[in-house]
Amino acid sequence: MLTRPIPSTQERLPVIGLGTYVGFDVERDAEQYRRLPEVLRTLFEAGGSVIDSSPMYGRAEAVTGELLAAGGLHGKAFVATKVWTRGRAEGIRQMQESMRLLKVDSLDLMQVHNLVDWRVHLATLRDWKAAGRVRYIGITHYTDGAYGELEAVMREAQFDFVQVNYSVGEPEAERRILPLAADRGMAVLINRPFGGGRVLRRLRDRPLPPWAAEIGATSWAQVLLKFVLSHPAVTCAIPGTGRREHMADNVLAGTGRIPELAFWKRHLDSIGA
Repeated sequence: MLTRPIPSTQERLPVIGLGTYVGFDVERDAEQYRRLPEVLRTLFEAGGSVIDSSPMYGRAEAVTGELLAAGGLHGKAFVATKVWTRGRAEGIRQMQESMRLLKVDSLDLMQVHNLVDWRVHLATLRDWKAAGRVRYIGITHYTDGAYGELEAVMREAQFDFVQVNYSVGEPEAERRILPLAADRGMAVLINRPFGGGRVLRRLRDRPLPPWAAEIGATSWAQVLLKFVLSHPAVTCAIPGTGRREHMADNVLAGTGRIPELAFWKRHLDSIGA
């Protein structure tokens, strides 16, 4: 799988990761739970590493931690989660609980979820980073309605990462957020690369256009992920799934040719984007 550097350190990350929203929010005795080890195995065997979660995602942190520990896979994973609460003490409590559930002594990336009480949490995260409890710190959002506030935060404070939505169906981040991340030296994680599934549902019954072969894409998911990765500011896309076959399809987007943005200007009209 292709890799890209984190600007603040030049550590390289694989360009396709895994989001745990919905897919990993399952009970231990559910059939879906028993399928999840194969999802992780598929990610790691393809060369991926980034796994993103949040306290907002129900059991996802606990399930992720259990499966990584059971498979002896923590060493393969770049584990990211979020703080999603108000107040310093409650933020610390929540982050400690996330580390317990994920079964880690330190986190690769802790992000302030949806900008909630970000100034308070940023102070804590800077202390934790200095102490080695987190390696990187970030800020997130998932809707273009918050871009004005997100842009202001990115200009005011320095983060290692910003996580934001970006897709063929939701391209607004390319106008201000992604260029600003590049200017500020922030790595970019992309959530909702399929527009929350809406874009895939619209395209799934249509044949792939001939130009998909030019970029080595054999599915609509790969086409859409390669679009996301075409932006030079993007570090890693984190499509969510709890299904091995979807993970196997997604990781292929991180191989072969990633076209330049000019490619999409020629072809996006043909799929109604």
